[in-house]
Amino acid sequence: MWDIYRWIWSRMGGRPWTYILRDAWHKVEGLWIIGLVAAGVLLGHWWWQIVPRLLLAFAVGYVCGHLFWGKEYVPGQKAEDK
Repeated sequence: MWDIYRWIWSRMGGRPWTYILRDAWHKVEGLWIIGLVAAGVLLGHWWWQIVPRLLLAFAVGYVCGHLFWGKEYVPGQKAEDK
């Protein structure tokens, strides 16, 4: 599975997408917060779709966990060679 992901990101972005997202977060943190709060407000109005909302919340939490709890943040970090 890792080889498929490496093949995709090496052609789209040139490095792992989690590193790209981390850089974006650290460069425009306020914009990310506003966007995430706005997304939460929109999702809050669709109470009748509870199951998709919960699945989306889990997926977002999973991605955020990989962004913020892992290796130490290094600006412009490149992928490690195998």
